[in-house]
Amino acid sequence: MSTVFNIIAILVMIAVVIVLLRGLINMMRGGSGNTSNKLMQARVALQFVALIFIMLALWFSGRGP
Repeated sequence: MSTVFNIIAILVMIAVVIVLLRGLINMMRGGSGNTSNKLMQARVALQFVALIFIMLALWFSGRGP
């Protein structure tokens, strides 16, 4: 079961990197501030989801609290 959570956590972390890079590219191109704000909110939400899956993976692997 922890393998499933590990894979999901890795996929969500990759999604965080993609959203972060999109935000940086938007900033460098002088894009809309509204778009930057939405990308930042999405990044924070994805980081929260990634943290949850990392904690679940640790919990189910027996290395958690």
